[in-house]
Amino acid sequence: MEFGIKVTSPDKQRGSCIVVGVFEPKKMTAAAKELDNLSGGYIKDIVSQGDLEGRANTTLLLHKVPNVQSKRVLLIGLGKEEEFKDSVFVSTVQTVFRTLHSTGIADCALFLADLPLENRDIAWKVTQIAKLAVESNYRFDQLKSKPEDNKKSLRKITIGISNSQDLTTGETALSQGAAIAHGMSLTKDLGNLAPNICTPSYLAEEAKELAKTYKLKATILDKKEMEKQKMGALLAVARGSHQPPKLIALEYQGAGKKDKPVVLVGKGVTFDTGGISLKPAAEMDEMKFDMSGAASVLGTIKAIAEMNLPVNVVGIIPATENMPGGSATKPGDVVTSMSGQTIEVLNTDAEGRLILCDALTYAERYDPEIVIDIATLTGACVIALGNIATGLMSNDDALAQEVIKAGEQAADRVWQLPLWDDYQELLKSNFADMANIGGRAGGTITAACFLSRFTKKFRWAHLDIAGTAWKSGKEKGSTGRPVPLLTQFLINRAAAAKA
Repeated sequence: MEFGIKVTSPDKQRGSCIVVGVFEPKKMTAAAKELDNLSGGYIKDIVSQGDLEGRANTTLLLHKVPNVQSKRVLLIGLGKEEEFKDSVFVSTVQTVFRTLHSTGIADCALFLADLPLENRDIAWKVTQIAKLAVESNYRFDQLKSKPEDNKKSLRKITIGISNSQDLTTGETALSQGAAIAHGMSLTKDLGNLAPNICTPSYLAEEAKELAKTYKLKATILDKKEMEKQKMGALLAVARGSHQPPKLIALEYQGAGKKDKPVVLVGKGVTFDTGGISLKPAAEMDEMKFDMSGAASVLGTIKAIAEMNLPVNVVGIIPATENMPGGSATKPGDVVTSMSGQTIEVLNTDAEGRLILCDALTYAERYDPEIVIDIATLTGACVIALGNIATGLMSNDDALAQEVIKAGEQAADRVWQLPLWDDYQELLKSNFADMANIGGRAGGTITAACFLSRFTKKFRWAHLDIAGTAWKSGKEKGSTGRPVPLLTQFLINRAAAAKA
């Protein structure tokens, strides 16, 4: 998909379609008025007759509007002007692209970026348009023998703005939005792949391919090398699977060699049966998404590499399956982590924290500025926050506020939960340094408390994406989250370093 942004007005546009907005009730935006004046009041007559009231996400496609050089004009309802906010803007843009894709329109000019939004600048609006455009074009049909004939015709999008002072900012935002969307597409592809294809070895090869494309450094540890590193917790999870585990490290250096990196640690359980603590059969197929943290790390690195962001980032992915079998770890087993701390495994379905704890210890060798882990860790987070917000916990409140701010900016929000020492008591074990679960109460928090025991040497934040990484039901599939959040976080850090 080709993007462009330019200072222009609707009356100067040729091509397949111009998109302008109408507020409720029947109040045309400035861009719509320009077209109406050009058409001699034709558009106003159509609207006044009640063909479009302006209710949010309603559309009206007009053909051969008098004196308008574009073949079509798409009117999009924006709702009430006083209620027009960022969430309405996003749904409006989604509706626009959904409508355009249902036609044979090959190119369009959007005049939506100038619409006033409280606390949102031109960069935010342009970024969202680019991101949502690529998202609207996303399809995952490569595993079908006969893919459905639903190829999209929309190939070129021009964003029209009125202020020349916004052009440079808009161009940067456009490229960043497209890069974020491309990273999300990679994350979605990896999540949507069947688990017999997207194995730990497949993730390792994907990391190597990214390293080759963007000149990154990839390090892949196999089982023997993990044994040398004494990664007893990660290896305990891998014991029941015939698929060999991998510890993947991908290094992106966009800043100086002396600059400490941001380390992103992504949970890479490519299929989670629960192990000996077997999950119920219903919806177990969705456990192919249990590597969404790993996929989001690769997607984020792709995004920042595409935009040449001046930061140093290391992605670490502990990748394995969690399977039952004669050699699988059992409830009651005690394993020794890479840190030397011992863990009593009370439930083998609490495996994500076991592979992450060794990856967090491994992160120490990079002398990180900060570490963020991303994991589909607990069903309790879905119960607490649903599918809207990602759970956030951190050992550093300033870092937590940075993440929260980035989430708000990216429209990929998080909600902070407490990480008080009181919860640590729930992880006590009679036979080891800690248990790997703390019971049903506060499950999301005790999982983070477990991980916090391996993060004493750096500033750390934990993102529980169990509710936000994929959708179930008719629209089942990866969402690509939290790539927008992570990328925005890194964009902010790069900007702060430059200031």
